[in-house]
Amino acid sequence: MSTIELFIIAVGLSMDAFSVSVCKGLSVSKVKLKHVALCGLFFGFFQGAMPMLGYYLGITFSSYVEAIDHWIAFILLGYIGINMYKEAKEDSCDFNPDFSLKTMLLLAIATSIDALTIGVSFAFLKVKVLYSCIIITLTTFVFSAVGVLIGHMVGCRFSAKAQKFGGVILVLLGVKILIEHLFF
Repeated sequence: MSTIELFIIAVGLSMDAFSVSVCKGLSVSKVKLKHVALCGLFFGFFQGAMPMLGYYLGITFSSYVEAIDHWIAFILLGYIGINMYKEAKEDSCDFNPDFSLKTMLLLAIATSIDALTIGVSFAFLKVKVLYSCIIITLTTFVFSAVGVLIGHMVGCRFSAKAQKFGGVILVLLGVKILIEHLFF
């Protein structure tokens, strides 16, 4: 998998975290560096760590399903992408200004579950997992940090569109993987 493809996956995965970060930015009367850093660090770390965990879970079983790995990647990416698209709501912003450890931890885990599944796909596709996780971490960090700032400036108007965009990206990548394995 190329760096560009990994970056596109990272962008797709980061859209949930971006949406939540936009809402977090909207919830505070004055954005501080700690708000930006907390969202970037929490979301970036978990989005990068979950594929690693998924990869090691997937690699355990990859020898058993190698003949159908492209179908598994297609189904997982499609499922995640369709769910992201369907779950995007125009009025989904949570106006909770809580940046406590518990709140941020729960939000980071909730937004990174799909990254765990991507990690399983990485095992079947024999992707360089550490490199992939670094790209996902950095991309999500930037998107989340910027999301806080955008949320404070413009509010929730683009949150649902970003999540839908991320869903479409993941579905298209799943289709690409399937086509490559079936026809090339």
